[in-house]
Amino acid sequence: MAYLPLASSARPRLVRLSRRVGLGLVALGALVLSVMAAVSVGAVSVPLGTVWGVMLHHLAPGWVAAGWVAADWTAGREAIVWDIRFPRAVLAALVGAGLGLTGAALQSVTRNPLADPHLLGISSGGAFGAIAALLHTGLFLGVLTVPLMAFGGALAATLMVLAAAQLAGATTADRLVLAGVAVSFIIMAGANMLIFLGDPKATHTVVFWMLGGLGLAQWSHLMFPTLVLIPAGLWLWSRAGALNAMSLGDETAASLGIPVARFRLSVFVAGALITGVMVAFSGIIGFVGLMMPHLVRLIVGGDNARVLPLSALFGAVFLIWADTVARVVMAPEDMPIGIVTGLVGGVFFVWLMARRS
Repeated sequence: MAYLPLASSARPRLVRLSRRVGLGLVALGALVLSVMAAVSVGAVSVPLGTVWGVMLHHLAPGWVAAGWVAADWTAGREAIVWDIRFPRAVLAALVGAGLGLTGAALQSVTRNPLADPHLLGISSGGAFGAIAALLHTGLFLGVLTVPLMAFGGALAATLMVLAAAQLAGATTADRLVLAGVAVSFIIMAGANMLIFLGDPKATHTVVFWMLGGLGLAQWSHLMFPTLVLIPAGLWLWSRAGALNAMSLGDETAASLGIPVARFRLSVFVAGALITGVMVAFSGIIGFVGLMMPHLVRLIVGGDNARVLPLSALFGAVFLIWADTVARVVMAPEDMPIGIVTGLVGGVFFVWLMARRS
């Protein structure tokens, strides 16, 4: 009988753990199914069986050679699946995960439910660096030029936000967000000036890129966002407890031994790194970092140990479907994905304000 209280107290923890694991498995399953559906749907429909077969042909060629998978597809469909749609779906997942994760971290560290990379000027800084590389400096570092300059712009925008907040005495999280909005306007004015002074023949491509798009996805490019997202995301996840403390206020976090200013700066730098690289390959995509953390918190609560990874998964699934809609609605032309996310995000923004009121 002495062990009954321990067993009864452990049972709720096991139930909560099983629910978390179940929710994570459901989210992963939704991610896999979303990728398959995105590869299958388009101006030229490809059966799901063919999608699986082409994937196994490239990932496990021994199965096809052994006859376990029938290679009954044409070379054209194989190129559509493996060379065009699959890397595009993977890039959509990476960008959505990065923006969702960054939005969740920024909302906690600033204690502002409306904070996301777009509102804080980080996306604008990344766009400025990428536009400068595309229109003015050229690819002097090869394929790494645009990602590196986008990260440099995002990091510079982050430092400008912190400097503006310090100059204006913006010690509260709300004023920090206002400083980010002001810096975002300034940086976008500079980006527009770069477009105005650039080659008129190239500005059309840059303007389309600024509206967001994943049409240039290639397998050789995917390693860059992957190599940034995984370590930066794992670091943010490892600091979930500190983010929970920051969401309760600077004084509470300081009383728990967290160096508030230094930790906030480190989270901003990690967010700038993720956002800058994602912006370099996708353009400016808004509202993903704003919406996904709120949806996740409605389901699992406010603990960042759960919010951060699920925001990444939800963001990946959402952006895959947004890109699918952008490809299908005006097929064979691609609609900029920023239009889709802007429409959905605007409706969500109004719903969120109504719900909070």
